[in-house]
Amino acid sequence: MAKGNYSAMTEFILLGLTNNPELQAILFGIFLLIYLVTVMGNLGLIVLIQISPQLHTPMYFFLSHLAFVDFYGTSAITPNTLVNSFREIKSMPFYACATQVCCFITFSVWELLMLSVMAYDRYVAICNPLLYVVLMPRKVCIQMVAGSYVYGITIGLIQAVATFHMSFCDSNVVNQFYCDDVPLIALACSDTHVKELMLFVIAWCNVFCSLIIVLISYVFIIFAILRIPSTEGRQKAFSTCASHVISITMYYGTLSFMYLQPKSSHSLDKEKFASIFYAVVMPMLNPFIYSLRNQEVKNVMKTVIEKMCTSNQQ
Repeated sequence: MAKGNYSAMTEFILLGLTNNPELQAILFGIFLLIYLVTVMGNLGLIVLIQISPQLHTPMYFFLSHLAFVDFYGTSAITPNTLVNSFREIKSMPFYACATQVCCFITFSVWELLMLSVMAYDRYVAICNPLLYVVLMPRKVCIQMVAGSYVYGITIGLIQAVATFHMSFCDSNVVNQFYCDDVPLIALACSDTHVKELMLFVIAWCNVFCSLIIVLISYVFIIFAILRIPSTEGRQKAFSTCASHVISITMYYGTLSFMYLQPKSSHSLDKEKFASIFYAVVMPMLNPFIYSLRNQEVKNVMKTVIEKMCTSNQQ
């Protein structure tokens, strides 16, 4: 283990969700099912968008990257959780824990940025439809996604390095089912004020800035939709945005509960169960929210399935 400011610990022990063997077996089955559905749903959505020319638009380009982010995020957490279900002592090596913290923070930032970019895309499409092709060319879309990825990785690395420069000299038991910043900070025996301030300020800035983009975009979208003369046109516009609004509400609500509270308000046990929804369940829900509420995606899925059935019969 490195010297200097780094901890002398070689591993952390994860408490997990329960010590009850029967309940662990049930949770293993549930988590495995959720993970398989998440992987198939998100990767399936990515493939569907790639092979369908009618879905080669900025909206679905961003949606495919949101699906990738959800696949990445749940893969950083769930497989290790499944393996730990069979372990009496749920240990995790120091550097593996640091890597998971970095990956999970990166996922969280990416998700925020993708939702913001998608909100801006809907704003341009609905409020400036005649300029949509000019304002959202493929080059600009790629730059927005690439910038989101670079920024997310940078924040993940900064936060992880700051966390694992703290000293953990008393306990190595993490009250969570994965390595997470908040319960790790609670274990530190060195001064944590700088790290806590960094976590709180960066989280607030990321959430606030992305939320401002989302809110401003949807204020303009709502006014634009209300100006549409036909009821059918308004319903179609609202339907296009409904999936995104549902996803935004779930994500920002859970994220705020987990990370944007002062230290005195933190309850690690409550956050542990909130993080199940945030890290495991929500990545599974997104592809269904966007596909089942999107008539264009449903039509493409129907066409692809019909072609597959026809080719199998031949």
